[in-house]
Amino acid sequence: MTDEQDDVVDMLVQTAFATMAVLNRVAAEHDLSLTQLRVLGILRDRRLRMSVLADYLGLDKSTMTGLVQRAAKRGLLARAPSPGDGRAVEVFLTPDGAALAQSGRDQVARALAPLTAALPPADRRRLQGLLARMLDAGGILEPG
Repeated sequence: MTDEQDDVVDMLVQTAFATMAVLNRVAAEHDLSLTQLRVLGILRDRRLRMSVLADYLGLDKSTMTGLVQRAAKRGLLARAPSPGDGRAVEVFLTPDGAALAQSGRDQVARALAPLTAALPPADRRRLQGLLARMLDAGGILEPG
């Protein structure tokens, strides 16, 4: 690895640490684990089969079931048979879960905004494009 690559990796790690600190703080403010916050974020605009959600998060079935049960007990998630396959179970946000997901997303966005606030719009667009390319090419964030 070159010094330049080392510097880029170091910046990525520092950015990840800053982002994780914000995510952990927001989760704690809502008495959620980081994984529960991730689930709310993932389900903001979709219903997913429990098995798909577990695979995406890298969790086994029993861990996913417990996580969903705890969130359902708080009124944040609900489960229902899949319309396409009655044997499968889908999980989705309740209205309270949707409100909390949106509130959490807004808090995260406000907290992370200073990271890019000093960048001109063209640089923000370029950064967005570069990050998208990195995530597409990396393969490390694939479900499972």
